[in-house]
Amino acid sequence: MHKVALGAVVMAFSMLAAPVAYAQMKVTSDDISEGAVSKKDMEANVFGCKGDNISPSLKWTGAPDGTKSFAINLYDPDAPTGSGFWHWVVFNIPVSTTSLPKDAGDVKKKLMPKGAIQARNDYGFWGYGGMCPPEDKSTHHYKLTVYAVDEDKLQFAKDKTVPAPVVGFELHFHSKAKAELNWTFSRP
Repeated sequence: MHKVALGAVVMAFSMLAAPVAYAQMKVTSDDISEGAVSKKDMEANVFGCKGDNISPSLKWTGAPDGTKSFAINLYDPDAPTGSGFWHWVVFNIPVSTTSLPKDAGDVKKKLMPKGAIQARNDYGFWGYGGMCPPEDKSTHHYKLTVYAVDEDKLQFAKDKTVPAPVVGFELHFHSKAKAELNWTFSRP
């Protein structure tokens, strides 16, 4: 009977500890703040959009013990695709990295730490693809998530050709914690 009670206490404690890890991890940016409207420089320069396609600087803290790497994705759940739109997918970021400079999403500039992989976004190119919602004046919500991952390298995402949903699938099972930064953008 005591073993059952002890097991219940351990289970209850583990259920409480997981949300604490998520609450402690934070992501910030000098270029965009939580709930803000995106700046023009973060807008894409495709599909009729005329922004500079510059990814925001990022800093994250509070990763739990046992974190072995980080991953980032930027997703628009409001895109009229039936499945949202992946704007940026980065994985295998070394655990020693806790920030990225502005425009690190431009693969030509090589601002990512060694070993990090930027997958193809839903525009069809590698790296960061900025916001470009339809010209219907609707406001789209953008969710940037930094994940603390329990693997040095994702098992199935081997290179930059991996589809974003495969990275998301792996992150679902290998994230120890995550932090989000949310903003909005609309076109006139």
